[in-house]
Parts: sequence; structure tokens; C-alpha cells
Amino acid sequence: MNTLTVTQVNRFLKSLVDGDGRLRDIYISGEISDFSRSARTGHLFFSLKDEASSIKAVMFSGAAKSLKFMPGNGMKVIIRGQVTVYEAAGQCQLYAQDIQPDGAGALAVAYEQLKERLAAEGLFDRERKRPVPVCPARIGVVTSPAGAALQDILRIVGRRWPVCEVVVCGAQVQGAAAPAQLAAALKTLNLLDACDVIIIGRGGGSAEDLWGFNDERLVRAVAASAIPVVSAVGHETDVTLCDFAADKRASTPSVAAELCTPDAPGLLDSLRSYNSYFIQKAVDTLEYYRQSLDLLTKHSPLSDRGAYLKLRREKVDGLTVQLEALIKRKLDECRTELALAAGKLDVLSPLKALSRGYAVVYHEGKAVRDLGVLPEGEEVLIQAEKGRRAAKLLAKEI
Repeated sequence: MNTLTVTQVNRFLKSLVDGDGRLRDIYISGEISDFSRSARTGHLFFSLKDEASSIKAVMFSGAAKSLKFMPGNGMKVIIRGQVTVYEAAGQCQLYAQDIQPDGAGALAVAYEQLKERLAAEGLFDRERKRPVPVCPARIGVVTSPAGAALQDILRIVGRRWPVCEVVVCGAQVQGAAAPAQLAAALKTLNLLDACDVIIIGRGGGSAEDLWGFNDERLVRAVAASAIPVVSAVGHETDVTLCDFAADKRASTPSVAAELCTPDAPGLLDSLRSYNSYFIQKAVDTLEYYRQSLDLLTKHSPLSDRGAYLKLRREKVDGLTVQLEALIKRKLDECRTELALAAGKLDVLSPLKALSRGYAVVYHEGKAVRDLGVLPEGEEVLIQAEKGRRAAKLLAKEI
């Protein structure tokens, strides 16, 4: 009689299973149960079950790092992997290489998981939201310096509120490096107290293009900003976690620029209305007291002293004229000061400089102040009022 050891039997079973090519790269669907994650190694351990059966499964940390969501008990999934026999225990086991939600995309699941966790911490609470300044002196913009979103913001701010200064802190808005750069730009503007409100965002794109604005590091940086933040990512239908953490959400970068600026022509119309209102109010008040005085003099012993009352009435009339003139002069001075300030700031606008024929030279996404530091043959980008062109430096000096 040939007696086998347990190890020999398990090893034989393993060789049979491993030798079957049909089990080397399979897709298997089921529901996760008994899920656990090793805090030391990062390995994922769970069972995959259906209505009648279950199989033990493991996903090693190397493969788990590429997951865009965290699996959990009760989640229906589709797993790609290999079935083998765990020789030490003599049981079949599934080694998972990839896990996808069954019925929902991995990005959507990751989005909902992170949204739920951050909401539980209070990062999205309405009580945390702060109002956007009505007439900001400086607006910070965190976006790509080469993107169309920045040009839209500059154009609208220049039209609606030319006295405002725009402080641009450039960063990548797409790719693996984008979240860290965007968060660093937010922190820089806060550290320097560089503006009264911050617009962070980019133009439209796919869900993958906008995914950096769902990064936990960036969402926390938006929530931690001491300066009010307006999130303007993508188009009307695009919603990111930064939108929930920000003090205000704008459907597009252009709308964000409008939210952060008053309408200068409308503001001037309001000033004119207030001017007319206060002048009329002063006139009405003086007329009321004049009529009251006339009424008192008719029923007073002083009525016989016509000359005295005439003198006082003339004094009141004189004061009325002086007051009306003073109000008009003061309003004219304020209007003049406002126009001068708007003119000076309009001259300092970067867009104004471009309209006068100047151009900005960019190298690797940054404006160049000293061309002497760039070697010959280096490629640069020249931005004029209308359009931009790439160029190559032929010599350091001519």
C-alpha cells in the first residue's frame, strides 16, 4: 500500500489546479464578505460568494495600491485573477489582480466613499461657508497659466472690475502631480495673504481629467483655506469634491469671475441713484422744517415781528443752498476720486499692457523677467494681445 502525506496530497492538488490554463487568468463575479485589510502589509483578505458557494481570496498590497476605491463587505464586484491551491491549508484560493465594482465605475465608487467620509468630518457643512467679498481689491487664481480658464477670468475681471488686481498662482490641473501642486498654490496664497478671495479650477474635460479635484489632499486644503475659495471646475454638470469643500461653487471659471466681481457700470448707476436719493431727502427735510416754521410763526406772538422772521427765513434759505452745494461738491469729489482710481488701476492691468503692444515671454510655464538667464536655442512661448507663438532664442544679445 502506497501511503501519501498530507503535504503530498495538497501539492498534487495544487499542481492539478495550477496546470489547468483555464484558471490562470479568469474573471469571476460575486459579493465580498469577511473583508479585512492588514495594517502592517496592506494585503486584502476576503471571501467571494454567490447564492450557493464561496471562495477565499487575497489581493496583495502591490496590486491593491492601483485600486481607485476600497472594497468592502456586501459590495458586488468582478475580479480578475488566478485560482490556485493554498498548499499549507489545502484549500482553493483566488489571487486577485484587479477588482472592479459590478454595476458602477471604480472612480464613482471612490468618489462616493471619500465624499461620505469627508462629509462625516464636517468639511462640507453649510455653517463653514463664508461670503465672497463684494468688491475685492485682489483676486487669487489657482489654475494652469496656459489654460483658457485663466484668460476667461482675466477678461471678465478686466471688464467688470478693472480696479481689481489678479494674482495668479500657476499649477497643473491634470495628471498625477496636479493635486499636490494645486494644494501648494492654495497654501502659498494663504501664507502670503495675497488676496481677498481665491478662484480654483479649470475648463471642462472627462471624469479622469477632472479627477485631481477629488483628491483628498486638495479637498482638505480648500477646506482649510483662511481666504474664501470659489471652486470652478469644468462645466455646469461637472461636480467635484472641491466644489463641496469650497465656500462657493461656480459652474464655470467665467461664472466664478462674475461671482467675485461687482458690475462696475451697475455700481455707478447705484451711486447715482443714492446721490439723487440723498439730495432729495435733504431737500424734503428742509422743506418740512420750513413749513413747520411758517406754521409756528402764524400762531405765535413773534408773528408781529415780520422783519425778525424774514431774517431767520433768509438764513434758513441760505443754509439750504449751502447744504445742497456741499452735498453736490462732496459727491462730485467722490466720483472724481473713483474715476481716477479706476483709470490708474486700468493702466496697471496686465491686459492693458498687452493691448499697448507689449508681450509676455513664458519659459516652462513661467513668465521670464531676465532673458539673459536662458541659454541659446532654448524654446519660449510669446503671449501677445491676440494669440501666442512658440520661438527659439538665437543669441543672448543682439
